[in-house]
Amino acid sequence: MRNRWLALVAVALGTFMTYLDNNVVNVALPSIQRELHLSISGLEWIASAYILVFAGLLLVGGRLADVVGMRRMFFAGLGIFTVASVAAGLAGSQEMLIGARAVQGIGAALLTPTALALLTELFPDPKERGAAIGIWGGVGALALAFGPLTGGYLSQHASWGWIFLINAPIGVATAVLGALTLPAGRRSANRSLDLPGLATSAVALFALTYALIEGESRGWTSGVILGAFALAAASAAAFLLVETRTEHPMVDLNFFRLRVFSGGLATMGLWAFGVFGIYFFTAIFLQNVLGFSPTEAGSAFVPMALVMAVMATVAPRLEARFGAGRTVAAGMALMGAGVGMLATVGEGAGYTDLLPWFLVFGVGGGLLVPLNNVVLSALPQARAGIASGMLNVSREVFGLLGITILGAILSNRQNAATGAPLHRFLAGYQFSLVVAASLVVVGVPIALVALRKIKTSEPAATAVTPELQPA
Repeated sequence: MRNRWLALVAVALGTFMTYLDNNVVNVALPSIQRELHLSISGLEWIASAYILVFAGLLLVGGRLADVVGMRRMFFAGLGIFTVASVAAGLAGSQEMLIGARAVQGIGAALLTPTALALLTELFPDPKERGAAIGIWGGVGALALAFGPLTGGYLSQHASWGWIFLINAPIGVATAVLGALTLPAGRRSANRSLDLPGLATSAVALFALTYALIEGESRGWTSGVILGAFALAAASAAAFLLVETRTEHPMVDLNFFRLRVFSGGLATMGLWAFGVFGIYFFTAIFLQNVLGFSPTEAGSAFVPMALVMAVMATVAPRLEARFGAGRTVAAGMALMGAGVGMLATVGEGAGYTDLLPWFLVFGVGGGLLVPLNNVVLSALPQARAGIASGMLNVSREVFGLLGITILGAILSNRQNAATGAPLHRFLAGYQFSLVVAASLVVVGVPIALVALRKIKTSEPAATAVTPELQPA
């Protein structure tokens, strides 16, 4: 019993590292630019290289966890990520830093889906697994807040390199703890890697992520961006064709006939749309409109993340009582309300005007944690890796869509407005939050329909097709 909960600590620490590096660098970018004399494109790619590789290889990482074994892939991802973090912290040039960030993305793509999938092996009992995933989700929520805070504080008071170097002791501690506690993990009876499926899925996700990252700077109608979208669509079509014709597909498309699985992925995507959008644009609002310093802007999100972390641990108990559909729907409704009310906060406001709606948003975000357990339980245990990979893809791609779509709406509204630049930005920002709130609320009926009558006391799904039985 003790070893399982110690193993949960190792899994949570590994996840914390990868989530932290999703946003730790943003606040530190000005310091990095000054010291390394970076070009604007180089500066953009320090943040983008990690996200691009991470999102592009998530399905690959999930499938490798099923085929090679969860424990092996956990340590492989952890080792790659930790070594790359040290290289990033010691980088003395633009090229070395961007390269190290890309390698970090490889490690994270192997580590993140494997970490969540390991929880299905460590906690076979649905109720215990729900509690474990709640703790795991709470740690992830903390990373969302402490990323900007850590990046701002270290770049302002120490050196930007430490935002990466702090991963080294965490990585070593995680490796030691994991070596003592993590099980080998089941492997799928289907050991075929489905190389065409791996390749086409990776190309589709790489191209889509690239287009979403670069679309604003290069122009959405530029040849490069349109070509990237076309490549993503063609690769996705090729992936679907491969998966329908191969004897042992990486992703059995019958999965999507399960309302719990497909509805859960859609709800997770809408959750990510709201979370990524509010963090990105509200951080700009705090600094540009309210005059916060980078450290103050990072600190502003801490109460929201703490509430989210606490609610993540409480959510499994609410799910057991009210069901997954009602719990998740309530979370989406609260998030939508929080974002909508933030849109009413304008120039001249203080932090106390924002805090109540930050807390409402945090309560709602924490209630979404049971989604992870519900989606993982919808598939056979031997497919936990690919299920986790698809959950993470939904989160990353919809998160990027949130930043991209809200950014385009903000810019369009800002350009149409009149008055001083500050007033124009505020008009665009507030309107984009209204749009974000509306889209998040769409997740309420989806959750109620797709997740109805799903409770933690129910057994996990058995098999969709005969070949999906665990080894």
